[in-house]
This record gives sequence, C-alpha cells and structure tokens, in this order.
Amino acid sequence: MQAVQATPAFANGLLMSLVLIVAIGAQNAYVLRQGLRREHVGAVVLFCAASDAVLIGAGVAGMAQALKGRPMLATVLAAFGAVFLCTYGLKALWRSRRPAALQASAQGVSLSRAAVVAQAAGFTLLNPHVYLDTVLLVGSAGAQYAGLLKVWFVAGAATASALWFTSLGFGARLLAPVFARPRAWQMLDGLIGGTMLLLAAMLAHRAFSGL
Repeated sequence: MQAVQATPAFANGLLMSLVLIVAIGAQNAYVLRQGLRREHVGAVVLFCAASDAVLIGAGVAGMAQALKGRPMLATVLAAFGAVFLCTYGLKALWRSRRPAALQASAQGVSLSRAAVVAQAAGFTLLNPHVYLDTVLLVGSAGAQYAGLLKVWFVAGAATASALWFTSLGFGARLLAPVFARPRAWQMLDGLIGGTMLLLAAMLAHRAFSGL
C-alpha cells in the first residue's frame, strides 16, 4: 500500500518545495549572480540544495515527533499550512498584476570558494522565512505521512530544491535574460499562485478529512 502511495508523496513534496523556493529573493539573486560570474557555482548550488534538504528533513522529523499521538495538533498545523499557502498564493497572484524583474550583476571582485559559500550561508540561514517555509510549513505537511512515505516526501522536496538551484546556477546565462523580463515573472507568479491555492486545498482536505 505504501509503495502505491510513494509517488504521490514524492510529487507532493516536490511541488510544495518548488512553489515555495521559486520566488524573487536574495538567495536566488545570489545564485544567479554566481552563475553569471561562473565563480564557484557548484559549491554554491551544492550548499543551497544541501541546506534545504537538511532543513526539510529536520522539519519533517521534528514535526513528526511533535505530532506523535496528537491528532488535533496535526490538524491545527495542517490547517495553518493551508491558510499560509493560500495567503502566499493570493500574494503571488497579486504580484502578477505588477510584475517585478530579477537582476543580478555579473560584475564584482573575485572571491575565494570559502567566502562565496559563507555568503551563500548568510543568504540561506539568516533568512527567517527559510525556517518558516522548510521547517514549519513543509515539515508539518511531510509529517502528515506515515512511515516511509515521509522519506519519499522529503526526497521529493529535496529534489525540487536541487533541480531549481542547479538550473538557476548553471543555466544563469540562459535564464538571466528571461528573468529580467517582467512578463516572464508575471506568468511564473500566476502559475505559482494557482499551484499554491491547489496545495492549500489539498492540505486542508488532508487536515479535516479525519474529523
């Protein structure tokens, strides 16, 4: 039975992580900038993807432990996640009315690998939203699954992060002109907004189906 449910769990983790991570922000701009400079891109991509995987795994494990034997808490957190996703989704749709653009200069002083990774760590770990997204929101969603399905959910979420940062870092030369156009972000924000609302509905259904 769990083998049959593994694919939906993986897909749900992948989709939830992807719609949360694909947004204009300091971390994405930094990865794009390093890609344009072709400076220690692999190290930056590896750090960002690994950090997401660890935080998501810790979030799911921690939430699973916190929710053990507390079905009402699970329902409350799932409901909170649904509201949060719904709010994010509506904000993305609102942004699509007045789209922005992602600019990342390829100029600057060359840095060592350690310095570049340290900057990536700052953009990743010093951003409070990363903990809200990965640990609380994605963690509480993954904690709803039973047994090995949690692992499949985390694998899906980590895969989304790895794919996004790899594409952004190594495809910077191709992606930069696209992301510099507001129209592209308008379409992406519309897609993200709709997907978040769909995920919010699925999470709400999962939260209240057992009541």
